[in-house]
Amino acid sequence: MKRDDILDLHDVLQHPGRTIAVDISTDLPEEEDLDLVTPLEGFLEAMSTGSMLLVTGEFKTRCTLECSRCGGPIEQDVEFEISEEFPVEGTPASYGTDDHARVKADEEPYPLFEENNLLVENLLRQDFWINMPMQPICEHGWEGPCPQAAEIDAMRSRGHLDHPFDLLGKLKTEGPEE
Repeated sequence: MKRDDILDLHDVLQHPGRTIAVDISTDLPEEEDLDLVTPLEGFLEAMSTGSMLLVTGEFKTRCTLECSRCGGPIEQDVEFEISEEFPVEGTPASYGTDDHARVKADEEPYPLFEENNLLVENLLRQDFWINMPMQPICEHGWEGPCPQAAEIDAMRSRGHLDHPFDLLGKLKTEGPEE
């Protein structure tokens, strides 16, 4: 059975200098905390030097994030490049028949490989989160008049709000105050 989220790199690893390139489109279905508006799309290229596996690529998507100032939803483009190096151990099969090359990725916090197969969505998820904006901000910015930020300040000054995150529950159950 072939899985779409696995990229077989065995041939590349056994023949240093050989390259594989694939186009990828995914919704990252295992990522529950992510609201993608468009699929994450791009390409991956992998090449072995004999001692290192080089994986590069470019990806982009549009997702819904939470404004750091007011907590409102905003859509934002996220683009990133992948440039990863993984050590290779063993002797490539093209150099001899006694051994075979394999990725040594023991230092990763969660698995990126099953034998010589790249777990594509795990790699994309890792690089996506690393490249997410740290403080996404709505169109009003930090200084401009923001209706939701004004509502938060008004509720806080009336004593109806102890913490800005309390607003999320209040707005969902009661709606905005008038």
